Amino acid sequence: MSTATHKLLKGATGDWEMVIGMEIHAQVTSNSKLFSGASTAFGGEPNSHVSLVDAAMPGMLPVINEECVRQAVRTGLGLNAKINLRSVFDRKNYFYPDSPQGYQISQYKSPVVGEGEVLVELDGGRSVTVGIERLHLEQDAGKLLHDRSPTMSNVDLNRCGVALMEIVSKPDIRDAEQAKAYVTKLRSILRYLGTCDGDMEKGSLRADVNVSVRRPGGPLGTRCEIKNMNSINFIGQAIEYEARRQIEILEDGGEIDQETRLYDPNKGETRSMRSKEEAHDYRYFPDPDLLPLEFSQAFVDDLKAKLPELPDQKKTRFVADFGLSAYDASVLVAERESALFYETVLDKLASRARDGKMAANWVINELFGRLNKEGRDITSSPVNAGQLAAIIDLIGEGTISGKIAKDLFEIVWQEGGDPRALVESRGMKQVTDLSAIEKVVDDIIAANPDKAAQVKDKPQSLGWFVGQVMKASGGKANPQSVNELLKSKLGV
Repeated sequence: MSTATHKLLKGATGDWEMVIGMEIHAQVTSNSKLFSGASTAFGGEPNSHVSLVDAAMPGMLPVINEECVRQAVRTGLGLNAKINLRSVFDRKNYFYPDSPQGYQISQYKSPVVGEGEVLVELDGGRSVTVGIERLHLEQDAGKLLHDRSPTMSNVDLNRCGVALMEIVSKPDIRDAEQAKAYVTKLRSILRYLGTCDGDMEKGSLRADVNVSVRRPGGPLGTRCEIKNMNSINFIGQAIEYEARRQIEILEDGGEIDQETRLYDPNKGETRSMRSKEEAHDYRYFPDPDLLPLEFSQAFVDDLKAKLPELPDQKKTRFVADFGLSAYDASVLVAERESALFYETVLDKLASRARDGKMAANWVINELFGRLNKEGRDITSSPVNAGQLAAIIDLIGEGTISGKIAKDLFEIVWQEGGDPRALVESRGMKQVTDLSAIEKVVDDIIAANPDKAAQVKDKPQSLGWFVGQVMKASGGKANPQSVNELLKSKLGV
């Protein structure tokens, strides 16, 4: 793990350090389930996407879905991880009503993907590298429905058998900020790859969070696992609460019970669910119905050659090619759709090299700012990439000023239309004719003789005159022309 400053918690008897590991369950993007041909579509009627295999009917045998394997390998490559050419599916034995087999087909000692890493960027230019222990494929369980009957629970097996990638981190995370940033970055990578849609509201991506505390640099403490977290903000809140709960127990002389807990966002606290199972409790053994999964290095190399450009690579290119700051590049590449929008704007500009930074400023400050204010995402933006590129080109050409551009952006946002046509039809062109500006400049100098006299001694006060002229011209005067005219008139 790279050295990055992390948050220590102050207790009554001194500082404590959090140690956090995460197990991310990501639903594989695939039309059918891991071991059957049943649909993975979200939102169907209960038990409408269930095959005989999913329902564990006698004699039904699982058949591996090659697309799910391909997606797992692509994800491993995106995490800079070791790809194991031979892996084994195991039975993880436990009984629960929404798992009709009485076991889960998973991977234990021989997963499809081994060790990897994720570079996580934090505020203030800091970063931390979080190690990946493994990625394995497994099938999801069904869902219990408690609101259909006053006396019993019903079972919906639509999710039963859906392919999951369980991505297990090493215990490298040291505070809630790092944990949230890790989930955000991992989710972004999965979306770029197209291996998981990352929709936490629909349960496509869920996290189990292991939290323990220790004295800084001391031996690892006993961990508790917070199950089924489907909100990045709640993950942060749950970690903070759980760490402080453990500190209070330890400082009172107690011991931490290794257990599974749930987070209640309404009360802002975790509560005990059950004692934590160990691997031997599940009685793992190789699934007798499935041969070991084997593929060639050529299969892996072909997938690697076809990987898309990932966030870190794209960020490096944006900084190098367009002169963006590391921060601006990070904002733009955080989501695949945002990066695509920015690149589309650049493609439509008259000069990519000249306007790369200006395009980034407009996308981040004006567009993203407005989208966030209205609770929209980039895919539902009223201003498309072509319209924004036209506005930026109009500024670059000197046809409109920055102030007029913001007014034009507002019109396009509200009404749509071609920015160039709007500038023509609404008389929004910038005034560059010095004779048209000169009278405004003379009037303002004549009205403010004291300030005019001070400009020679305080050249910075010229900005006040520029502002007054721009205001008087309704923002249509060319700022550069105004500057030059004022300097000539005031002898600066």
